[in-house]
Parts: sequence; structure tokens; C-alpha cells
Amino acid sequence: MLKKTILSLAIGWTFLILVLCLVNFNDLPTVKVSGADKYGHFVFHLIFTLLWGYYFWLKQNHITYTKLAYIILTSLCFGILIEFLQGAFTKTRQADSIDVVANFSGAMTAFVVFVLIKTAKKG
Repeated sequence: MLKKTILSLAIGWTFLILVLCLVNFNDLPTVKVSGADKYGHFVFHLIFTLLWGYYFWLKQNHITYTKLAYIILTSLCFGILIEFLQGAFTKTRQADSIDVVANFSGAMTAFVVFVLIKTAKKG
């Protein structure tokens, strides 16, 4: 049951990222926080990597560094695809390479979390 719930959350989170990164939010009130967009990208991919990593951990009863690397690569490619889609198909969004850096930073932070958990379980 937990495995299905985490899978549903991971899929839902993936689609939520896609929607939030491609929808026009110009009519909403804005919060003036410097770099807020980059924090959002960081959190999106941190949670993306945590959810998908946890799902595969539950599915296989462990998670390998290789599997985590594939999840991080998927996160990176997904983020690059979204930036491409923003630049090519939206009028209110634009592609930004710094967003990709924020995405990758979030995914790598999740990797560190998994390493710490794996290390704690061994000790």
C-alpha cells in the first residue's frame, strides 16, 4: 500500500512540476523575494528525487547509488525539457539555464539525504 501511495505521489508531483512551470501566473499577486523562482526549482527537484528514490527503495527493499544517479539524471533531463518547453511554447515564461542549476542542486541535495540515510542504516 505504501509503495502505491509513494508512486502516486511521485507521478502527481512530476505532473505538478510540469504544470507549475508552464502555466501563466502573471494574473496572480507576486511576492517580492529575490530568487524565489530558483528556490522553487530547487524544492521541486529535491522532492521529485526524494519521492522517486523512496519509491524505488520501497520497490527493491534498497536503493543503489547507480539507481539514484539515474533518478538524478532523469530529474536533470526533465528540468532541461521544461526549460526548452518554456522557451519554445510559452509567451510568459522563458528558458533559464540558472533554473537548471537550481533543479540539479535540489536533486543532489536529495542524493545527500539518501547517502546519509544509507550510512546511518549501516552503522
